[in-house]
Amino acid sequence: MRVLVIGSGGREHALVWALARSPGVTEVIGAPGNGGIAEQARCVRADVGNPRELADVAEAEGAALTFVGPELPLVNGVADEFVRRGLRLVGPDARAARLEGSKAFAKEFMARHGIPTARFAICASAAEARRLIASGRFGFPLVIKADGLAAGKGVSIAHTPRDAEEIIERFMVHRVLGSAGERVVLEECLTGRECSFFALTDGEFVLPLPPAQDYKRAHDGDHGPNTGGMGAISAPHLLDAATRERILREIVEPTIRAAAREGFPYRGVLYVGLMLTPEGPRVLEYNVRLGDPEAQAILPRLESDLLEIGDALVTGSLSRIRPRWSADATVCVVLASGGYPGSYHTGYPIQGLEEARRLAGVLIFHAGTTRAPDGSFQTAGGRVLNVVARGRTLAEARARAYQAASLITFERMHYRRDIGAEWSG
Repeated sequence: MRVLVIGSGGREHALVWALARSPGVTEVIGAPGNGGIAEQARCVRADVGNPRELADVAEAEGAALTFVGPELPLVNGVADEFVRRGLRLVGPDARAARLEGSKAFAKEFMARHGIPTARFAICASAAEARRLIASGRFGFPLVIKADGLAAGKGVSIAHTPRDAEEIIERFMVHRVLGSAGERVVLEECLTGRECSFFALTDGEFVLPLPPAQDYKRAHDGDHGPNTGGMGAISAPHLLDAATRERILREIVEPTIRAAAREGFPYRGVLYVGLMLTPEGPRVLEYNVRLGDPEAQAILPRLESDLLEIGDALVTGSLSRIRPRWSADATVCVVLASGGYPGSYHTGYPIQGLEEARRLAGVLIFHAGTTRAPDGSFQTAGGRVLNVVARGRTLAEARARAYQAASLITFERMHYRRDIGAEWSG
C-alpha cells in the first residue's frame, strides 16, 4: 500500500519513519518532505496550503491513505476535497478544523458546551481590546491570543499594561501576524503544569495517546519568545490514571459529542493543550493534528502498526484497535537556527549526523534541512533537527538526547539545555 504524508517538518519525518516500519506499506511519499524525509520516502513537490493540488498528488501517486501533519491544509479543507474525490485521509474536515483555525470559535464552542477553560473575551478592534484591558476585568498577567493561525507565535502574555499595549500594537495595528491578528482573544492567565493530550477519534470512539509535554519558549527556564516548540518529553508517569480519566470524561469526550451535535462530526487527531490547575484540567487551546515536536516524542513509543490504526480511523472501526506503547520515556531536543523564532540564515552545512545516529536509542528527525548534490545536509529552516532518545527513565533518555545533540554542529546552532530537567531528578 502506498501512503502519502503531507508536510515538511520533524513531525512529518516521525510519521514517515513510523509508517515505513509497517509491513503493509510498500512506499511512503512525502509532499513536499525535506532532506531527511527523502532518505525514507519519495518526495514530490506540493503546496501544503492547496487542497486541490494535494488531492491531485494523492490521485497521481495512487495513495491508499494520506496522513496530514500540519494544520494549514486541514483548515483550508483538504479533508473535504479528499472526500469529494473518494480519497482516504486521516484528519478532520474544514468545519471541525475551525477549532484550531479560530481561537474565538474554539472559546465560544467551549463556552456553549461547558468545557472547562479560562475566562475570556473576544475583541474585534484595538480600541475594544484597550478598553477591556483598562477595565481590569482579567488583571495581570493577561494572555493575549491572535484569533487565526500563527505558526505557534500567536500567544503572548502581558505582565503589565505596557506589555499589553505593545502586543495589541503588534497584533492588531501593525499586523505582524497578518490576518491572524484581526481579532484577539483576551484570557485570564491560568497557573499550573501544562500538558499536551492527544486522542484519535472516528467520530464516536475515542482512543487516547500517551501524554506529552512541550517546551514553547526559546531559551532555558522558559524565557524568551514563544516558538513552534523547542523540545518535548513523553513518559507514562506524566499523567496519573485519575487525571487522565478526568480529561477524557470532562473535556475530550464532551468535545467529540458536542462537535457531532453542532453538525461537524470530528474524525482525526484531537490535540488538547491543557493547564493542570489546582481546580482541575482546563483547556488552553485545541489543535486538530499531532503536535510538533510532541509527535516526535510520542511515535517512537508506538509498538503497533500506525497504518492499521489510520485505516481503522477512516473506516470507523477504531474501537477494535488496542495499540501497544512502550513503557520507556522519550526526550526530543530541537536544534534550531540562530535567531529563531525571529530572522535567521540558512544554507549552513550540518556535521555529526551519522555519529549521533549511531548512539543506542537515538533517532534524528529532520525538521528544516535540504540535501546538497554531494549527499550532505544543510540547514533550511528555523527548527532544523529533532534529536530524540529513548530510555527506561526520563533521566536516561535525557542524557542520551543531549549526548547526541553535542555531536551535531552547524553555524549559529542553538538549543535548550533543560528539556525534561524538572522530571529527571
